Amino acid sequence: MQLREVVKSKRSAGFTLIEILLVIVIILLLAGALVVFVLPQQKGAEKNTTKLLLQNVGTALDTYRLNVGHYPNEQEGGLDALLKKPQFENEKLGEKWNGPYLKPGTTLDDPWGNKLRYELADASNATDNEQKGGLPYKLYSVGPDGQPDTDDDIKLMAEATDTGAGTGTSSKAP
Repeated sequence: MQLREVVKSKRSAGFTLIEILLVIVIILLLAGALVVFVLPQQKGAEKNTTKLLLQNVGTALDTYRLNVGHYPNEQEGGLDALLKKPQFENEKLGEKWNGPYLKPGTTLDDPWGNKLRYELADASNATDNEQKGGLPYKLYSVGPDGQPDTDDDIKLMAEATDTGAGTGTSSKAP
């Protein structure tokens, strides 16, 4: 009698092939739903993150200009002048620097690993741009493809409001 009980308990201890296949099918369905519903949300989140980063850097550039009297140029390190004090030829300008203007640990890279692009407008055209409501600089990300001047670029642009001009972002992507 003891032998029969041992044989019966061994048979009921495992899973059948049908049960294992059913679990695998359920796991594959969940993975498929993840791909279909979650990955498109990630692309939108990356673009929104880039827009927020551009707005944050734009605000830091404006604060830098208010303190120092001009936007950072290439000799001062461009966007790096927002994070660490540049070497100024004029010591009085160095005393006006009141940074860092971005939170410590802020990277100037977009979610795709590309550096943010910052181009200061020509001094002769800067006053024309400001009068037209434009910014005296270009601040943008080259987007997911990493190529400048394509449809997926994300740019910081001046936005006219009822109370004045502010900064906003624009993405050419559909």
